Amino acid sequence: MKKYDYIIVGSGLFGAVFAHQAGLENRKCLIVERRPHIGGNVYTETRQGIHIHQYGAHIFHTNEKKIWDYVNSLVEFNHFVNSPMANYKGELYNLPFNMNTFHQLWGVKTPDEAKKILAKQIGEYAAIEPANLEEQALKLAGKDIYEKLIKGYTEKQWGRKATELSPFIIKRIPLRFTFNNNYFNDRYQGIPAGGYTGLIEKMIERADVELNVDFLDNRTKYESIAETTVYTGMIDEYFDYCYGTLEYRSLRFETVCLNTDNFQGNAVINYTDYETPYTRIIEHKHFETGNTATQTIVTKEYPEKWDSNKEACYPVNNEQNNKLFTQYRQKAVQLKNVIFGGRLADYAYYDMDKTVMKALETYKTMNNK
Repeated sequence: MKKYDYIIVGSGLFGAVFAHQAGLENRKCLIVERRPHIGGNVYTETRQGIHIHQYGAHIFHTNEKKIWDYVNSLVEFNHFVNSPMANYKGELYNLPFNMNTFHQLWGVKTPDEAKKILAKQIGEYAAIEPANLEEQALKLAGKDIYEKLIKGYTEKQWGRKATELSPFIIKRIPLRFTFNNNYFNDRYQGIPAGGYTGLIEKMIERADVELNVDFLDNRTKYESIAETTVYTGMIDEYFDYCYGTLEYRSLRFETVCLNTDNFQGNAVINYTDYETPYTRIIEHKHFETGNTATQTIVTKEYPEKWDSNKEACYPVNNEQNNKLFTQYRQKAVQLKNVIFGGRLADYAYYDMDKTVMKALETYKTMNNK
């Protein structure tokens, strides 16, 4: 008998949910985490009485009541509703694209007026088969929305021109013909009242945890003490990049404390012109209801090209990378006693509720329930 039933590589949401389910059934887990803290990219820390989202804004949203009930059974969630703004060269617009946005762009007051302008702006693009992201966006949303609210932001985010990006990145653009600034359509939405770290702590309270540990540098040791490995890191790194390196995008965060109680009046403001080097400014206190801190903390978010010294934040799911991932996935499924899961192991950008659901389903499948 080995010391642990599972060694879980990574303490992000997938690994934490898996550990929680295992702990409920008295299975022993060891979590090894490369970073000096738990929580992966949902990690939050408290400064000046404000919960800081260290790796960018994370708003939990879902249509699945069972997932909402699951996370709320662990910690209390607040009622934050995500209503970001866009700043284009000093002009402010509501997001997502809705009647408020259309009024700000064109002065229209009714859905019919907005639809007529959109149809005119889409024009000849309505009949084309888009060859790139730019053509896809023009076909779906027309010139003004594309040029002011999509083009610059997207090119900064992906590090290349919109004409060089695949159209599938923007499969659809939600256009709302109501005065509704709620970014998500999901029934349930909020943020853990004490920050996400408290949620992760609750999930892994029955597990042993080792921080500042690189599993891959100590693989033989750790695999020898556990029956099964749950791996949530980069799948290409697990296999020592034997087929080549998958492409990711990274983010750099510039966080400062300001001597004012309210900097921008909103939790998230996107900067959609190309000339502004960051994609958004996050003001963390606005994620909380009634935060009375006399100072505020803001974070500027800069997209960057990924390398091995940076965190891999989201995959570049183009044809070449997806083909490469398929090779790794085929190799992964042949392994016994190794489970791959989470956004890095699956090379997919998951919303948090989907990550929770996949972890629950994976544990259930592994234990034949």
